[in-house]
Amino acid sequence: MASLSDLKARAQALFPGLLLALTIAAAARFLSEHYVAPVMLFALLIGMAFNFMADQPRTAEGVVFSSKTLLRLGIVLLGARITLGDIAGIGVSGLSTVAGLMALTIGFGFVCAKLFSRGWRFAILTGGAVAICGASAALALAAVIPANEKTERNVLFTVVAVTTLSTIAMIVYPVLFGLAGLSDGQSGFLIGATVHDVAQVVGAGYSISTEAGDTATIIKLLRVTLLPVVLIIVALSVAGQGGGFSQVRLPLFVVGFGALTLANSAGLIPPALAGLMVDASSWLLVTAIAALGVRTSMKAMLDLGWRHVAVIVLETLFLLALAWAAVSAGLTGF
Repeated sequence: MASLSDLKARAQALFPGLLLALTIAAAARFLSEHYVAPVMLFALLIGMAFNFMADQPRTAEGVVFSSKTLLRLGIVLLGARITLGDIAGIGVSGLSTVAGLMALTIGFGFVCAKLFSRGWRFAILTGGAVAICGASAALALAAVIPANEKTERNVLFTVVAVTTLSTIAMIVYPVLFGLAGLSDGQSGFLIGATVHDVAQVVGAGYSISTEAGDTATIIKLLRVTLLPVVLIIVALSVAGQGGGFSQVRLPLFVVGFGALTLANSAGLIPPALAGLMVDASSWLLVTAIAALGVRTSMKAMLDLGWRHVAVIVLETLFLLALAWAAVSAGLTGF
């Protein structure tokens, strides 16, 4: 068991890098609130500007801690904003349609990755981020799949790409759906089922109407609710490749995320405490993104090439086309 002096030494080693990540996260939140832009994108870009601090002896350890340990804790606390009751009004048809859209989009990610000579890790990251909940899903999936030398820059690219595409969708989709003559319920379903990040879903949905906003939010929460299911499937699949099913060990943060989601669904977490957990999760994830930004150079991002962009754009368009077809066929209940 670690002694008090060991813990003190550990805290001193982590503090400079942790303070750097927290400062960047605070700056990103300030800019986001004042300029109404995605906080994750600000955290990434500001973090990249401090890439020269990534290898400094005083900050390196704390930056790594922020990008890994704080990330996992933030994902666990995400469970406090999800309840199974939120999706009760969607019905079996809506639930099965959303789950089907997610599965097909992740599968299409593997097709796109192979088409553009990208690896299976990139397929999971981008397909999962597009299908589920944007940056949060990318971070969670990155923590499950085995890392290699390309993992961090792929994660950063995915977060930047889904955040950018979500912002574009928030502006374009309401106009597009209005021109197509869709009802508020149909538009809300499409926004909730296809826009990547929660903030942009809310912005796009309520820009149409209250009904569209409520529907979009519930559908989006359903996608987020299915994140632990996808994480477990990915963890089991990847672990099975390494040495058979007997070697499977689910990461503790996945277990924690699922447990907190179930506890929140059962009403075991008081609303005030759940609110604090959600706020803490937001801070932790932004801090983790800031630290990931510090650890990634712009040159490494640019070296990824146009094929990375093509994969995630095609996945986004594929999900939109599928969801629109489902609405047109009357499979959603809207």
